Amino acid sequence: MSENIISYDPSNGNKLGEVTAATVTDIEKAVNNAKAAALHWKCISHEDRLQAIQRAYSAAEPIVANLAELLSKEMGKDIRRSTSEVQGSIWGGPYIAKSCLDAFASKESGESTLEYVPLGIAAIISPWNYPLAMANNLIIPALMAGNSVIWKPSEETPLIAQAFFDTIHQGFPENLLQIVHGAGEQGRMLVESNINIIGFTGSQATGKDIMARAATSLKRLVMELGGNDPLIVMSDANIKAAARFAVASSFENAGQMCISTERIYVDQAVAHEFEQQVISAASQYRVGPWNMEGVNIGPIINKTQHEKIVNHIKDAVEQDARLLLGSTDNPERYIPPTVLAGMTPEMRVEQEETFGPVVCISSFTTIEEAIERANNTSYGLGAVVYGGRDARRVAAQLEAGMIGVNQGVGGGGDVPWVGAKQSGFGFHGSPEGHRQFAQVRVVSR
Repeated sequence: MSENIISYDPSNGNKLGEVTAATVTDIEKAVNNAKAAALHWKCISHEDRLQAIQRAYSAAEPIVANLAELLSKEMGKDIRRSTSEVQGSIWGGPYIAKSCLDAFASKESGESTLEYVPLGIAAIISPWNYPLAMANNLIIPALMAGNSVIWKPSEETPLIAQAFFDTIHQGFPENLLQIVHGAGEQGRMLVESNINIIGFTGSQATGKDIMARAATSLKRLVMELGGNDPLIVMSDANIKAAARFAVASSFENAGQMCISTERIYVDQAVAHEFEQQVISAASQYRVGPWNMEGVNIGPIINKTQHEKIVNHIKDAVEQDARLLLGSTDNPERYIPPTVLAGMTPEMRVEQEETFGPVVCISSFTTIEEAIERANNTSYGLGAVVYGGRDARRVAAQLEAGMIGVNQGVGGGGDVPWVGAKQSGFGFHGSPEGHRQFAQVRVVSR
């Protein structure tokens, strides 16, 4: 019997709507339909696939405002950020698709031809913090490679995913792009079904579970598994710029972002000045629901995540961290701008991904100490260094897939989105990332 997944407004707990969770039968049907849909799709040209994606995504252009409002209500981010995500996703779909043309074009190598052919069925399991953008980054290369796609969005944001799907899927051949809803149970059923590749963005724990289940049939994997990103601030850094970046990165999307700055190591010679600059910048942020004017920190997605953040703050303070801004007594659903100093390796804020609007600062006496602590984690998504002439040398010693020097990570252009260590298995973005959704085939003559 099907169960309903209820979606709540994280700012007040009110019910927004519900969707029907997929059953075993639903998933089996979706897989069978996807297999049939792929038969035609894999035979058409990459240019024809691009045109189909362009047509499908253009259908969403007239309803940007409606989609943005729903995204704000369901996820909690302010309307400016939601509008940016919706517009970026509508523009980004065709952009990513176009960048796939060269990635999947056949390549001549001596007397052989390298071809990039479809794997079959791609299961895309996407997160709640950027419910359209993160899904887009995986769905589009999967489609352009010639695969059919079954999309399981997060159970926290099913309504915006369904609304977006309802708008774009009509531009594709029947059942080429399907959506199934559910939580962990449905995710496990999908992973264990007769699919060929899994694209996943989410937690380390879930990623490891997916890997174990996929191993029985050696399914391909492309996974981004969160981060615990460090920032190193050297003595010759532009302190004001470093502080502004630290706050903006820590507070973006209420800190619910995989590349948020989670741990800051600042040279003790400039630590006091840095802390004062951080307090000044952090004090300008306003907390509240998406439709309140001037709000730039929205609610935390659910009670479990809220409790985790609160417990991280309390744990730090109990171990003698200095609370420079904020409180250990936080309101329900929200975490006001919080700044902690005196972070130590024993604290949960250093060991774990907090995923909330908390700036965590520690000072160092030698750069070797800072590098060691920055690397002392199973994560390796992003890392940032602010400094002068030696900043690049320090950056080269950090264990992360994406590193920023006097700026954030991610860069411009068509570069990979890639995590090192346990922050990633495979990667997406760039021609090399796109190709992970295809099978390389060598034809010799």
